[in-house]
Amino acid sequence: MSLPFYQKFHQHYDRSYRNKDLRTTMSQYHQEKKRSAIYTHGSAAYSSRSSAAHRQESEAFSRATSASYQQQTSLATQSALATAVSRKAASAYDYGYSHGLTDSSLMLEDYSSGLSPQTKRARKSLLSGEEKENLPSDYMVPIFSGRQKHVSGITDTEEERIKEAAAYIAQRNLLASEEGIIASKQATASKQATASKQATVSKQATVSKQSTSTLHQEEVLEKKSRKVAIREKAEQLSLRKTLEETEAFHKKLNEDNLLHAPDFVIKPRSHTVWEKENVILHCSVSGWPEPRVTWYKNQVPINVHANPGKYVIESRYGMHTLEINACDFEDTAQYRASAMNVKGEFSAYASVVVKRYKGELDETGFHARVSTMPPSFAVTPYGYASKFEIHFDEKFDVSFGREGETMSLGCRVVITPEIKHFQPEIQWYRNGELVSPSKWVQTHWSGDRATLTFSHLNKEDEGLYTIHARMGDYYEQYSAYVFVRDADAEIEGAPASPLDVVCLEANKDYIIISWKQPAVDGGSPILGYFIDKCEVGTDSWSQCNDTPVKFARFPVTGLIEGRSYIFRVRAVNKTGIGLPSRVSEPVAALDPAEKARLKSRPSAPWTGQIIVTEEEPTEGIIPGPPTDLSVTEATRSYVVLSWKPPRQRGHEGILYFVEKCDAETENWQRVNTELPVKSPRFALFDLAEGKSYRFRVRCSNSAGVGEPSEATDVTVVGDKLDIPKAPGNVIPSRNTDTSVVVTWEESKDAKELVGYYIESSVVGSGKWEPCNNNPVKGSRFTCHGLTTGQSYIFRVRAVNAAGLSEYSQNSEAIEVKAAIAAPSPPCDITCLESFHDSMVLGWKQPDKTGGAEITGYYVNYREVIDGVPGRWREANIKAVSDEAYKISNLKENMVYQFQVAAMNIAGLGVPSAVSECFKCEEWTIAVPGPPHSLKYSEVRKTSLVLQWKPPVHSGRTPVTGYFVDMKEASAKEDQWRGLNEAAIKNNYLRVQGLKEGESYVFRVRAINLTGVGKPSDLAGPVVAETRPGTKEVVVSVDDDGIISLNFECDQMAPNSEFTWSKDYVSTEDSPRLEVESKGNKTKMTFKDLGTEDLGIYSCDVTNTDGIASSYLIDEEELKRLLALSQEHKFPTVPVKSELAVEILEKGQVRFWMQAEKLSGNAKVNYIFNDKEIFEGPKYKMHIDRNTGIIEMFMEKLQDEDEGTYTFQLQDGRATGHSTLVLIGDVYKKLQKEAEFQRQEWIRKQGPHFAEYLSWEVTGECNVLLKCKVANIKKETHIVWYKDEREISVDEKHDFKDGICTLLITEFSKKDAGIYEVILKDDRGKDKSRLKLVDEAFKDLMSEVCKMIALSATDLKIQSTAEGIRLYSFVTYYLEDLKVNWSHNGTAIKYSDRVKTGVTGEQIWLQINEPTPNDKGKYVMELFDGKTGHQKTVDLSGQAYDEAFAEFQRLKQAAIAEKNRARVVGGLPDVVTIQEGKALNLTCIVWGDPTPEVSWLKNERPLASDDHCNLKFEAGKTAYFTISGVSTADSGKYGLVVKNKYGSEISDFTVSVFIPEEEARIATAEAQKGSKSK
Repeated sequence: MSLPFYQKFHQHYDRSYRNKDLRTTMSQYHQEKKRSAIYTHGSAAYSSRSSAAHRQESEAFSRATSASYQQQTSLATQSALATAVSRKAASAYDYGYSHGLTDSSLMLEDYSSGLSPQTKRARKSLLSGEEKENLPSDYMVPIFSGRQKHVSGITDTEEERIKEAAAYIAQRNLLASEEGIIASKQATASKQATASKQATVSKQATVSKQSTSTLHQEEVLEKKSRKVAIREKAEQLSLRKTLEETEAFHKKLNEDNLLHAPDFVIKPRSHTVWEKENVILHCSVSGWPEPRVTWYKNQVPINVHANPGKYVIESRYGMHTLEINACDFEDTAQYRASAMNVKGEFSAYASVVVKRYKGELDETGFHARVSTMPPSFAVTPYGYASKFEIHFDEKFDVSFGREGETMSLGCRVVITPEIKHFQPEIQWYRNGELVSPSKWVQTHWSGDRATLTFSHLNKEDEGLYTIHARMGDYYEQYSAYVFVRDADAEIEGAPASPLDVVCLEANKDYIIISWKQPAVDGGSPILGYFIDKCEVGTDSWSQCNDTPVKFARFPVTGLIEGRSYIFRVRAVNKTGIGLPSRVSEPVAALDPAEKARLKSRPSAPWTGQIIVTEEEPTEGIIPGPPTDLSVTEATRSYVVLSWKPPRQRGHEGILYFVEKCDAETENWQRVNTELPVKSPRFALFDLAEGKSYRFRVRCSNSAGVGEPSEATDVTVVGDKLDIPKAPGNVIPSRNTDTSVVVTWEESKDAKELVGYYIESSVVGSGKWEPCNNNPVKGSRFTCHGLTTGQSYIFRVRAVNAAGLSEYSQNSEAIEVKAAIAAPSPPCDITCLESFHDSMVLGWKQPDKTGGAEITGYYVNYREVIDGVPGRWREANIKAVSDEAYKISNLKENMVYQFQVAAMNIAGLGVPSAVSECFKCEEWTIAVPGPPHSLKYSEVRKTSLVLQWKPPVHSGRTPVTGYFVDMKEASAKEDQWRGLNEAAIKNNYLRVQGLKEGESYVFRVRAINLTGVGKPSDLAGPVVAETRPGTKEVVVSVDDDGIISLNFECDQMAPNSEFTWSKDYVSTEDSPRLEVESKGNKTKMTFKDLGTEDLGIYSCDVTNTDGIASSYLIDEEELKRLLALSQEHKFPTVPVKSELAVEILEKGQVRFWMQAEKLSGNAKVNYIFNDKEIFEGPKYKMHIDRNTGIIEMFMEKLQDEDEGTYTFQLQDGRATGHSTLVLIGDVYKKLQKEAEFQRQEWIRKQGPHFAEYLSWEVTGECNVLLKCKVANIKKETHIVWYKDEREISVDEKHDFKDGICTLLITEFSKKDAGIYEVILKDDRGKDKSRLKLVDEAFKDLMSEVCKMIALSATDLKIQSTAEGIRLYSFVTYYLEDLKVNWSHNGTAIKYSDRVKTGVTGEQIWLQINEPTPNDKGKYVMELFDGKTGHQKTVDLSGQAYDEAFAEFQRLKQAAIAEKNRARVVGGLPDVVTIQEGKALNLTCIVWGDPTPEVSWLKNERPLASDDHCNLKFEAGKTAYFTISGVSTADSGKYGLVVKNKYGSEISDFTVSVFIPEEEARIATAEAQKGSKSK
């Protein structure tokens, strides 16, 4: 791993190697960094702050500068070098402040390159001789430099000139203090150099000299006059104010100045650590808006979620850190911190080296990395490997994907010998170029499997992919092609997306974008392309060109300098615009020199060394003319000019103006008047195609506009690059069963050729499909994904930036088949029978036939004497077609070995392995020999078919049958089991009951009358599974009733054939069958299927791995097929609904039926009483062939329409009919219904009832008569009648909801009658009657009673003075509601003690003087005439006790109330009597026992005397007598009666009046009345 040069130079890439001098240097570096941030960071200190912060710092800096200015004037005038450096630094400071650039963006070397090319003085350096020797070559340390481009050379206005002068003075004053510092440093360095030449001087002497130099400097600075200092101070204040106002004005004009590109103030430092230690990478980034920092490891973004706990990424206050925990060997890598905002992207790099203790091994192993596994890494922890064998398993094949999908390529890498902790180096290549991980593609190595994953397929990903595995000095590779088809177009017929959008050239003014044209144009020629751009960091796409461009290159203008952009391209044809291409990589709008300078900035730490270059002052020089002006590119859409800057240009930057004129004139016109060009390249648009132009360029700066350059030669606007010519001689050749190799002659005289597109078409289809979506170079391409057995033609066209060529001529047609090769060797040679001079051999056919049918076999043999084999001899000159052969003329008792070779049209294959030794001798065994040529077919997950051939040696008697044995492939020899108990005579057996996924082997033994013979060779192993794509034989019956068996195979080899057999015997010569095969389909047709055709019919596919299927035709299947054939011969139209009739709204009659389906040619004949009827005034016919509905309409049914109706259908060969008989009562009923519907329709033309009058019992037990009306209007009236007498209704109907109602409360017998409601207006009237009499009334009353019963509340218990009452409330009570009470399930017999009744809405049961016998469950049943409704209550237990106690209390209270003393009557309330009269009052008193009587006057006891006589006689009469009343007798009197049950007071008032006074009072009142009037 290579380290940065500064790390090697300083030797600090590992802490263990740091020496004392290095640590001293680094500590000085950190101290210097803290003291002088302006040198190390420059304008980066300003880039992350707001403009207000910039102004505050500028003011503070200016005050400090003015204070020190007086002390340094003399030294500044003595040092020209220091003055020049200060001027350049001030210029750079001002430029960085206004443009947001950092110190690392401005190199002094770049500044010098833009100055005048006049003779320079020797460039001086501030480095000592020792420092110069230690400094690496071409290493420049950043320092402030730049040009005030936005001030000088743009306009000549007075304001700009004032600003330029102000800037110059400010720049001079800004670093005036630094000039003195630099001069003092030079003096100190000079003194130190002089001291070193004289003798060895101690460090104290050097320090004393430095102190002396500093004192001397202060004395010189004090000599500055006060007058000069005051004048310069005033001048500085005035210019500072002008400069601030100007800068504020320009910031308002260009808000971009507030934005700053990212820059690293502190870059991450490289580290070397031990394993299991933690390492932290720090960096600090400036920029506005605040940059987003992303960390990368070997150019792959670090995902903290993928490795939890491994990485910790933090960003706090501008400091960004990446912490790697528990470092291991895999963490050795290059790490990158990428900072990005809207102004661009900038990266800083650091390396991490993880060291391992000696002798310790990495337990996780080395993962495959290009950077960490060099090819020569051949030493293992166990020494040197002599040889590695690498091969790939589970390899990826040719793959097809679609744009936007995901895809994964992978294979398992097997290495022998396997060495622990030693992994191979895995690399992926596309078309020979190394594939690096990116956001589009990722690589993964799991330790034994390599994977390449595409997260989002693009056409750029199409190509030949190669995996390269290296282990030490040994490697192996494998390749396969990946095809990417176009995504589905959003607009049908729109072209496909372009591809490979890249930036060819970039500068400040424009970026040239190129792309490749798509292979698919959507069916119409591509009219051109639209280019879109998007600024990095945003999601806003904008179109760059208004009209489509045909040339596949385009310069994009209107970019903001320094910003990064991505691009995409869309193709357009007459149908519409296609999908956009994949976006390009980001590219910045910068000049190449500027971009190279930014990339070449060193990332070394600051060392305090500054290299300064100097230029001659050339202020105010008008730039000279540019040189080497030429037209570098010309198309019909644009022209690109290129030139070199002038030699005479001055210190400031220059701008360019481009001029053009017609070739025949000298009338020059400036092209870019409003927008000067900053770069020495320019693209011109809006030129007339085919017209001739000349061009020239002028330079400009603040001093003026220079002379023009020499004009270019005449340039004709148009594409200089011609469309390539069509390729020729397209030749296809066979490759595999799904691919064809196409070669062609390349286009002649083609320039800038991008590649070729190849298209294929199935012969006769006329439809062309692209074979590749990414142009291929060369003249050979393999077209994959073709259909086996199909014939294709091909054509090719070339493509370059100008467009696509014409198509080549179509190639010859070629059938897709695999290329033919010789077959592989046969196997399993066995001896089937032996005689004294001959032997019969058998073998198995080769696994691979080489793509062609095997035409025969050749057998060789040799003698083996005492174990030594002899010379091979040919057993047959003519090839044998069977897998068995009899070899004659052998020697008896001689031992022989054999080998067999197969042959096809490609030639003779490799001979088989040598067989075992067989002895030629006469077999005398009586049992049969082994069967041979075992094969299996129709392999499914639970079954297969095993076939064999009879043994050559049958023994002494003929073979009578066979036994089949089976065992699992992994089972032992003693675990064979027979599949059939009795011998079978067939040469085949369907084996059932297999276990899915299990591997089996089979053998067969023959039997004769003597016994069972030797077993055959094994068949298998074979896995019981149904392979994907397996298809079965399907039986079909065509429209003519012909029965056939059909089979289709998608896995055929190019030379595969279908072979049909019945009961596994070939049917090739059968006269009852006819076989037709085409492509991958075959059909066997029965000429006349009958009972002799019963059996198993199977179809095998040759040259495949046992692909076959069979179909059993037994007696039941035969019957089904014959019936189906008959149905197809004489087809009928299936009927979904038979002929039916229905009455429509107006009384129309509709006859209709529905067939299952009808074609467009279906016809219908309409028959009435055996005569065809046709459409006319009476009949209307209609057929809906989509739904199969057939209709006939009649306006009215008349008497003559009675009869039979038939619809006859004919659809192709199929026929059908349906009949409807309308005779007698059926027809009359239909006719009556039609007439009723017609009358109903007439009725509904005016106001009418949509729903006739009906009744409803409401929840309040009221009866609601209601009807629904329709077609009413404002003038429509409604009138209610009962028994033909109008009912007055309080409320007027509004008909809003169409419901009319009449509410009858507390419905009873008096409400019985006939109700009628009439609707009427000027359009007519309608009426509805409802009879509520007899049974209808009973039904209604029953419903009312039911609702009343349902309204009954639960039974409650109430105690009275007489006993206990049970009661329930109903809404209201009707006599029709029958009430029955029961006690404990027995009906109650009513008496004086137990009685029932109704009081208002209360239904009760009164139990007087209750006894314990009255306890129990009481049920009240309310019978509504149909149903009984019960309510129950339990009068027992606590309920009874509480009720009885309350009864006793009330009873006693009633007795007390009855016998209580009371005044029965006789006393008035008020007594008015004239004075002197006698007052006599008598009242009756009652009570038991007789009450005591007393009197009160004014609530005081009153005793009897002569004036007031009080008497109480016979215990019931009280007398009150006053013989002569006086006014003193007036007052309130009371009679008090009292006994043991209570007392009562009866009050009365006595008023005594004097007649005179009464007259006087009356007179006074009369006078009062007259006054008030």
